[in-house]
Amino acid sequence: MMPSLTPSRSQDLRETNQRLQAWLRSMVKPSGQLCVATPDCITALLSELLQAGAALREQALPTRGIDPELDDELEQYRHNIERLRDVLPSIHSQLLVERARLEVQRARVHSADEWAQTSRQTL
Repeated sequence: MMPSLTPSRSQDLRETNQRLQAWLRSMVKPSGQLCVATPDCITALLSELLQAGAALREQALPTRGIDPELDDELEQYRHNIERLRDVLPSIHSQLLVERARLEVQRARVHSADEWAQTSRQTL
C-alpha cells in the first residue's frame, strides 16, 4: 500500500506551531521585551491563524486520546495562542505609539507645505 501523499492533521498543525513559534520568537526578546512587530510579520501571523482556524473547523476533532500526536500538537497550538494573547496588548500599544508618531510627522509635513506655499506667494 502506498503512503498517503497528503499531510496528516498532526503534521499540518506541527508545521503551523513551528511557524507560530518562530513569529513569536521574532516579536519577543528572550528578556520578554517586545520587539517591533513589522507589518509583514503581523500579516503572516494573521494568515497563519486564519488558515489554521479554517483547517481545524473543517473536520470534527477526534476524541482526546485517540490520536496522541494530534493531542500534543493541539496542546502546543493552544499554548502558542495563549502566548499571542498575552503579547497582543503590547503590540496594540506599540501600534498606537507608531500611529501618533506618524500623525505628528504628517502635521509637520503639512505645516512645511503651507509655509512653502505662503513663501512662494510672497516672493
